Amino acid sequence: MNRIDRLFREKKQNILSVYFTAGFPERESTASVIRALGRHGADMIEVGVPFSDPVADGPVIQQSSRRALDNGITLHRILEQLEEVRNGNTVPLLLMSYLNPILRYGLERLCHDAAAAGIDGLIIPDLPPEEYLEKHLKIFREHDLKNIFLLTPQTPEERIRFLDEHGEGFLYVVSSRATTGVRDTFSEEQLAYFKRLATLGLKTPLVAGFGISNAITYRQATRHLHGAIVGSAYIKALEKASDIEQATRNFLRNLRADPSS
Repeated sequence: MNRIDRLFREKKQNILSVYFTAGFPERESTASVIRALGRHGADMIEVGVPFSDPVADGPVIQQSSRRALDNGITLHRILEQLEEVRNGNTVPLLLMSYLNPILRYGLERLCHDAAAAGIDGLIIPDLPPEEYLEKHLKIFREHDLKNIFLLTPQTPEERIRFLDEHGEGFLYVVSSRATTGVRDTFSEEQLAYFKRLATLGLKTPLVAGFGISNAITYRQATRHLHGAIVGSAYIKALEKASDIEQATRNFLRNLRADPSS
C-alpha cells in the first residue's frame, strides 16, 4: 500500500506535513533534514524542487530556491539523495515541483526514478488536473505514485467535487489568494472556508497549506481539516540553525504545543 494511503488510514486528524527546499541550506542537507523530520514527528515530508521562477511561492521559499540552485542542486541529485535516505524511513515522501523542471527531466523518466527513490506522491501546482487525467494517470499508477490536486478559496463547489472524485492521497487546500508565507493567525474568512470544506462530505482527506507557521495556525487548520502543511516557517528555522537536528526538534515541538498553555 502507498505510504500516503496508509498514513490517512491509520491517522484521521492532526496530520503534520512539512515542506522544505532540497539542497538548502547546503547542497547535501536534504538527507539530514528528512531524517530529522522523521525522528521528531513529521507525518509527511514534502521535498521542494528548486525552480528559478516559483510564481506561487513567497519570498522565503524563493530565497531558499535561489540558494539551493546556487549550491548546485539538480533534480537528478535530489533523487540520488532521496535514495540514500529512504531505507529505514517510513514517513511518506512527496516531491513538490513546478512542471518545467519535470518536463526537462522527462515525466515518465521522473515517475520511474522517483518511485525507485522511495517517493510516494507528487505535487505539481501548474499541471492541470484534466491534462494529468488524460495523459499521465496511467504512468503514475504504474509506479504507485499519487498526484495531489490543489483547491483554492476561489474553487467552486462543482470543481471541488470533481477534484475529490478523481483525487488520490489528499487534496491540498491552499488557504489564501496570496503566495506562501508566514502568518500569525487565519482570518474569519479563511476559517469559514475551512469549515465549509469540512461540511461537504468529501472522500479525499483535506490538508491545508500556505500560512501555517505556528501552534495557533496549525491548531486552527487541523480543527476543521485532516492536517496542515508548514513550509516557510520551517525554512526560516533552518536558515538560522547551526544544528539541523536541534532546530527541527525545537520547531516541531513548538508547532504542536498547546497555544493556550
